[in-house]
Amino acid sequence: MRGQHVTYACSAALGFLGDLIAADPRRGHPVAAFGRAAAAAERGLWRDHRGYGAVHTVLCAGGAAAGAALLQRAVRGPAHRPCPVRTAAATALNAAAVWAVLGGTSLGREARAVGGALAAGDLTAARERLPHLCGRDPQALDGPQMARAVVESVAENTSDAVVGALVWGALGGVPGLVAFRAVNTLDAMVGHKSPRYRRFGWAAARLDDVAGWPGARLTAALTVLAGPDRRGALRAWRADGGAHPSPNAGPVEASFAGALGVRLGGTLTYGGRVEHRAVLNGGARQAEVPDIERAVRLSRRVNVLALAVTVAGRFAVGAARSAAARRTAGNRMMTTGRRPGR
Repeated sequence: MRGQHVTYACSAALGFLGDLIAADPRRGHPVAAFGRAAAAAERGLWRDHRGYGAVHTVLCAGGAAAGAALLQRAVRGPAHRPCPVRTAAATALNAAAVWAVLGGTSLGREARAVGGALAAGDLTAARERLPHLCGRDPQALDGPQMARAVVESVAENTSDAVVGALVWGALGGVPGLVAFRAVNTLDAMVGHKSPRYRRFGWAAARLDDVAGWPGARLTAALTVLAGPDRRGALRAWRADGGAHPSPNAGPVEASFAGALGVRLGGTLTYGGRVEHRAVLNGGARQAEVPDIERAVRLSRRVNVLALAVTVAGRFAVGAARSAAARRTAGNRMMTTGRRPGR
């Protein structure tokens, strides 16, 4: 059991480092392949009905998780027959899965691209790059509004693209990593409130809320620890985290707003649909272009802390389980008066 935890710790660190060195490739990314498969399944299953959407979600997310579980079992082999070659293969598989599901470096790269265009006064270029980060209508946004959108996207995707994946990787290994990314991808594809997906995407959106819950709270807590204004982050999280329509984006965006000392939220536009959201950290100034870089750096610190916390948590849970198993064996021996195995 301890060997599995060591394997995961090494592979998580390798995958995290891989994302830093070689971020998402332009072509051939596993998540993009999953997206194409999910889109093909949608074309065959789509109906304006929640039930069909639930089938689509189970088929896509469940199928991805099941495939990952089978692959992990095949690589590990029998638990009672450890083998150095299988251990190395399991480490490589875990590292590849961590690399594939993490998107922290790509998130920072895209945010900085928009920030650079805004700093240069090139609103056209900034509007062209903004859709790489979020689904808002860039033509309806001016410079400060785009800066706010980028900071909010960095905050939310710190949880979705990194911390949440690390949490589920620590809990479920490769199947946990793959399942989380599959659910998150489905939510991005169909979990909208548009006429086409209001019913069909309901299951994906609700499942994403459940899957993202622990990662979002951990992200907010680590933002309080890593942010330049800890008190402000904690205050904004407590005061405004529940005001956001998303149960997971709210705590993350509010804590980022407080940590950076900026005001987030308010009116925004998605595909011609205007939403009036609560203001987060309302007493602060509006977000500006330099805050994009500050948000990216804060996101990176939170990601590193999340790696450390999730690996340490896996070891702690494993140690607790081992201790409980030893106590159970000891109690059984005292009850039967025999040693285990005799």
